[in-house]
Amino acid sequence: MIAELGVFALVLALVTAGLLAVLPLAGAHWGFAGWVKLARPAALLQCLLCMLSSASLFWCFWRGDFSVLYVAANSHSDLPMAYKLAAFWGGHEGSMLLWQLMLSGWTLAVAWRSRDLPPAFVARVLAVLGWISVGLLLFLLFLSNPFTRLVPAAAEGKDLNPLLQDPGMVLHPPLLYMGYVGFAVPFAFALAALISGELGAAWARWSRSWTLAAWGFLTLGILLGSAWAYYVLGWGGWWFWDPVENASFMPWLVGTALVHSLIVTDQRGAFRSWSALLAICAFSLSLLGTFLVRSGVLTSVHAFAVDPGRGLFILCFVVAVVGASLWLFAWRAPELGRGSGEFAMLSRETFLLINNVLFTAAALAVLIGTLYPLALDVLSGEKISVGPPYFQAVFLPLVLPALALMGVGTVTRWKSSQAGELWRRLRMALVLSVVCAALLALAGGWTGVRLSPATLLGLALGLWCVLSTLAHVWQRLGQGRGAGHLGQRLSRQPWGWWGMLMAHAGAGVFVLAVSLADGLESRHETTLAQGETAEAGGYRFRFDSLGPTTGPNYDAQRAQFTVSRKGQGNWNMFPEKRVYRAQGMALSQAAIDSGWTRDVFVALGDPLDEQGQRWTVRLQVKPFMDWVWIGTLMMALGAGLSLMDQRFRTAAQRARRPSGAAALQGVI
Repeated sequence: MIAELGVFALVLALVTAGLLAVLPLAGAHWGFAGWVKLARPAALLQCLLCMLSSASLFWCFWRGDFSVLYVAANSHSDLPMAYKLAAFWGGHEGSMLLWQLMLSGWTLAVAWRSRDLPPAFVARVLAVLGWISVGLLLFLLFLSNPFTRLVPAAAEGKDLNPLLQDPGMVLHPPLLYMGYVGFAVPFAFALAALISGELGAAWARWSRSWTLAAWGFLTLGILLGSAWAYYVLGWGGWWFWDPVENASFMPWLVGTALVHSLIVTDQRGAFRSWSALLAICAFSLSLLGTFLVRSGVLTSVHAFAVDPGRGLFILCFVVAVVGASLWLFAWRAPELGRGSGEFAMLSRETFLLINNVLFTAAALAVLIGTLYPLALDVLSGEKISVGPPYFQAVFLPLVLPALALMGVGTVTRWKSSQAGELWRRLRMALVLSVVCAALLALAGGWTGVRLSPATLLGLALGLWCVLSTLAHVWQRLGQGRGAGHLGQRLSRQPWGWWGMLMAHAGAGVFVLAVSLADGLESRHETTLAQGETAEAGGYRFRFDSLGPTTGPNYDAQRAQFTVSRKGQGNWNMFPEKRVYRAQGMALSQAAIDSGWTRDVFVALGDPLDEQGQRWTVRLQVKPFMDWVWIGTLMMALGAGLSLMDQRFRTAAQRARRPSGAAALQGVI
């Protein structure tokens, strides 16, 4: 009965989403206040029903109800409880239910936090989100029902894919989906503005906080996914340009441009067309990522579905959403114009415009590299692989100038600046960046470590991002020397400013860490028997022993390595080679010793003899790898700090709606 309750909740959610999609939109157009007021209760009811359906599926996993096909395909009696719950989104049907759950949550959040906005405008926003829910709920009920019964019930489940039995599975998908789905909110705000003809800066001001929240969640999701890939499978890398990795990276790039574009639209009234188009593109790329992962067109550890009917539905849904929104944008484009903000060539607006172009072009380059092999396969049957060489060749030349201009844009004035003033503000940061990079190159030469030109360029750019941010702090706080002590000047700065500093400094830390980790990495793949030693990156690894061990649902061979380095003593590391009982799948569990300045990485490969005495082993020393995660976390925290800004909480009051029936009028 619990499974049937979950289906019934989805049916009621579909009916509620249909009402949310139609009645408030009609009420806003014709001025029916009662229909407009239905939007918020409908959003609440839809969210509660989706939560009930999700709770039903959780219950089925918790109780091990193998009469539910989805549970039988993704769970097992021996599966640890944490992974039983994570199996909710471990397969196709559950992941789509999670998508809808997140969407209903964002819809309710908008309804709850928009009480000071014009009712007619909010009704249109919620109606757009309702239309998206209608499409997803139809898909869930007719093509991807997670509650389908298995008759007769299975005696035992097939188990969750061993690749997904990892702590990363618990947090990575929900956070990633929060970002993915969160871009539906600025998309809905943009469409509501286009539908109503209210194309000023108000909608951008209202949607800024939602965009920041979605971008922050997506950043955290990508961070956890990258860290997961780093240690699972013994890969030992942090990014592989996997097509499904790209599927989450593309909306992040466009979302980054959108965050900056909305600032200009809000504060200067310019870039209105850019902001609307970027809001559409960010969510469209999120939908495209859903199609790539869920349709079965990709072969990847991330991809789930292989049913062509599901893929066709998702493709049609993507085409309908993207096509309708772009048609609406084209219809209203003449009314958007340039806006009221005029600016000189040397101004903050110009640098933010260049930022938009570069990040959008970078997303387009990644999109082409991701879709071209698929298109070629469909058209000619020829299979090719587009890997890191392509992406590095086309992506880096677009992103590196954006990093270089980032430090300039923060200190440039709105409307117009003078070149001499910018030079005075940034000359120290520029000189220090170049000098420090040169000193690092000399230090590497003295120690026998040769830094490549690409590594040196990355170090210089990372230092530039950090030092230009610090220069901006010094100048801004220094301008108020006569207005109180340092503590008072610090307390007067808005949270949004601190968030911007944190995000920009995080980008610099990230670039520095990646340059050092990739440029100075030491990797050694060898074969070792017990008692033998090998060296990598100045560390000595001794293969001490190998013995059996067991886990809750796997058997493993657990090796002990003694790692030593002159002046640092000895310590032990314990990589494993696991075989999961239910599926008989072998998986390496790497051992990683993390430190502030390096990661030591040991992974067992495969045995080379029947007795299991000699094994392939991967040894790696990656400098400053933890700082890759720290830099990314700083960027996400920057979004969180910005959301605490009082200006976001008073945005609605600064754009008060007209009273009475005028608030319900709309042009469509």
